Amino acid sequence: MNKKVLVAMSGGVDSSVAAMLLKNEGYDVSGATMCLGISSENDKKYCGDAVDDAKRVCNRLKIHHYAFDYAAQLEDKVVANFISEYKKGRTPNPCVLCNRHLKFGTLLDKAVALGFDFLATGHYAAIEKNEEGYCLKKPRDKMKDQTYFLYSIPYKRLGQILFPLASFTKDEVRSLAKKNNLPVVEKEESQDICFITQKNSREFLLKRVPETKSGLIVDLHGKALGKHRGIIFYTIGQRGGLGISHPTPLYVLSIDPVKNRIVVGEKKDLMGRELVAGDVNMLAKTWPKQVHAKIRYRKKEALCEVKVQNENMKVTFAEEQEAISPGQSVVFYDHNRVLGGGIIDKVLFPNKQIQKNI
Repeated sequence: MNKKVLVAMSGGVDSSVAAMLLKNEGYDVSGATMCLGISSENDKKYCGDAVDDAKRVCNRLKIHHYAFDYAAQLEDKVVANFISEYKKGRTPNPCVLCNRHLKFGTLLDKAVALGFDFLATGHYAAIEKNEEGYCLKKPRDKMKDQTYFLYSIPYKRLGQILFPLASFTKDEVRSLAKKNNLPVVEKEESQDICFITQKNSREFLLKRVPETKSGLIVDLHGKALGKHRGIIFYTIGQRGGLGISHPTPLYVLSIDPVKNRIVVGEKKDLMGRELVAGDVNMLAKTWPKQVHAKIRYRKKEALCEVKVQNENMKVTFAEEQEAISPGQSVVFYDHNRVLGGGIIDKVLFPNKQIQKNI
């Protein structure tokens, strides 16, 4: 069909099968791997096995392979924000920024500059054309749905993107890789945050933010209950690791970077019905009065109403939600269609005492 597609290949099964499917459909396919220059535990910069594995797949498929240096962009657009948000007492979502600025930002720009018609990835999502133009939709495999991380793609970009795995389940993708003898068929699925090679994000942050200061852990009335090790090590809803004893379990309700303190309370105090989100990206022109929203990737969708306030959105849920966290994304759905989303800036609690102390 003479259409050229650049496939973002991580060296994993999903992107490898995506490239194979597109080639089988008749596209002129090339693969590209973003070398992220991630530091290993001994501080050596490397690209992991991503480049080598992707190149082996491309050789198997007899397609060209590119390797692009994305180390500086990852640091500037994703890692710096990750650290900055934790310093502000917020819980960031680096995958959202990576998709917006790197994969479907500069990599897509590079693909167009090289003469490609489309950029494709191995994400489990779908893009369909409708009477309005294009829309982002959930994939067939709802257990692997990755649209929560993709809502920030600018609408004007949707027509330049292909998601070949939209109609496949993960098991089917594995089966296709095995049937076609792709060299990465046994490769395990990547987990967690790609640039964190330490045991967890706390170790990563401790290395990157060595000047952390301890401060007070207080209850809703301002009474000191203990001390924290540094606000970057805590997240909203956290129960363990507080180092304080109390007759009832206590959870992190808010993190105050100005006063360098953490406010804790009971589980019921974590519940809220309203939030304000900024940095909004709209993927649909028309929205129903009531939509469903997710406040975290693993959270269930919940019924809500959305009101636009200047450049922000005020979201009111039909039922209380637990541990709404500033820094995380809120993503809106109308059945299988993604309407858009934004970054949670503020939680509006019904309990005035909680609102006063956050």
